[in-house]
Amino acid sequence: MSVTRVTPMLATTGDLPEGREWAFEFKWDGIRALVDVSTRHGVRVTSRTGRDITVAFPELTRLAEQVPDALLDGELVAFDQDGKISFGKIIERMHATDPAQIARLSRRTPIAYLIFDLLRFDGSDTRPLPYIDRRGLLEELDLVGEAWQTPVNHADGAVAMTVALENDLEGVVAKRRTATYQSRRSHDWVKVKPEFHLEVVVGGWRRQVREVGSILVGEPTTDDRLRFRGRVAAGISATMEAQLLKLLRPLATTTAPFDSGITADDARGTTWVRPELVVEVDYGSITPDGRLRFSRLRRIRTDRAAIDARR
Repeated sequence: MSVTRVTPMLATTGDLPEGREWAFEFKWDGIRALVDVSTRHGVRVTSRTGRDITVAFPELTRLAEQVPDALLDGELVAFDQDGKISFGKIIERMHATDPAQIARLSRRTPIAYLIFDLLRFDGSDTRPLPYIDRRGLLEELDLVGEAWQTPVNHADGAVAMTVALENDLEGVVAKRRTATYQSRRSHDWVKVKPEFHLEVVVGGWRRQVREVGSILVGEPTTDDRLRFRGRVAAGISATMEAQLLKLLRPLATTTAPFDSGITADDARGTTWVRPELVVEVDYGSITPDGRLRFSRLRRIRTDRAAIDARR
């Protein structure tokens, strides 16, 4: 089985599944790639569309030292100067063809091949095996190198989504444990990304490891109070934290601005503020008690008044 005869399996977009029949992997902001390793031709890398991009990623040639015969499926990602995953950087790497440019980019822009599936091993086609069996074989290979690794998967989708958001990842991909590898788009793989946005008002900040471990947010009510929407921790970078403190410290007060829904845990270590600062958040869903799930701070809206956040 050669790499040119395999079309990658694709996920459908949907809500986060629940149940023991699912495993959850992170969704990476990179490019899909199949890597074919064999003693006959060495290492070949192809994109999702079947384009040979081997020359652009010389770092992957040493994969043959760890596994002599395998067809791997995964995501190629690149990192910016701050060590964050950058889609623009991986596209730049992908389209490089000049040897001098490739050498320069290899030094300047590190990449990682994040392996999540095993389609052939030691001459045997593993695609008919259930996902959980393929995953087991892959983990036994323990493929870890300077430019590749096998990220962990999770049994709990909510935990996986929370970790993804806290680390500025795109979301998660849920995979049915019993599913075979199908070269088409399948409901056995479900990609889940937070696609909802909401403007809310900050009612306080909560100290944790950092001064601003999370912010407590809500929606304005008609009596100038806030309807509690939960705590937002993901997305608060060091720069964002400094901006929040500059804007929130002058608003500090001794009274919580929320009308209800605050627990003792929410209040612990919290500095309350007057409900004036508007922020925009991403979230995945809303719990029955009105809290935002999988929330992430998108940006501060100093151009908006609190009343503008009322729905």
